[in-house]
Amino acid sequence: MKVLLRTLACLFLLVGLAALATVVWARHTGGFSARATPSYVETALARYTRRLAIPASAKSLQNPIADSPSVQHEAMAHYADHCASCHANNGSGDTMYGKGLYPKPPDLRLAATQNLSDGELFFIIQNGVRLTGMPAFGSSNDDGADSWKLVRFLRHLPQITPTEVERMNGMNPKSPDELQEEKQEQEFLNGAPAAQ
Repeated sequence: MKVLLRTLACLFLLVGLAALATVVWARHTGGFSARATPSYVETALARYTRRLAIPASAKSLQNPIADSPSVQHEAMAHYADHCASCHANNGSGDTMYGKGLYPKPPDLRLAATQNLSDGELFFIIQNGVRLTGMPAFGSSNDDGADSWKLVRFLRHLPQITPTEVERMNGMNPKSPDELQEEKQEQEFLNGAPAAQ
């Protein structure tokens, strides 16, 4: 019983010291701003935690969707509409929203993402990543076909061309102001007087 109490006391002391160190560190570095770049330790811990959160059964899943130009086109359009606001059309994560997230969205073209298995990427798309800006896009009545197609597109991102990125710009969601401006341009081209 004494050994258990000593172990619990030591554990409690370690947790308390870690919490105190975190508070001191936060005050010294200016707080917990989302503008900061995660430290190496935070990044390593987050990747380790993500790896633990993905079930072993998901890691070995094989993509049932065969790659083809039509699959790439569908996935590109889906990515441009749902993913690019945080991850950017080219996968870099360099967007207004991406810069405001903590941790920042990963550069999907780099090894940290590309070395994940298809099953791991699928699981992340379907279930999201806790304590990040990555939401879950799957549902219980979803066969996951769109997510598997996205995995195919993610594999293409390291080779994406400037022409493809430009094509995706037309597929990105538009704000109400952008839609109104397009409508006014089209009306003007059809002979309506210019909007004031």
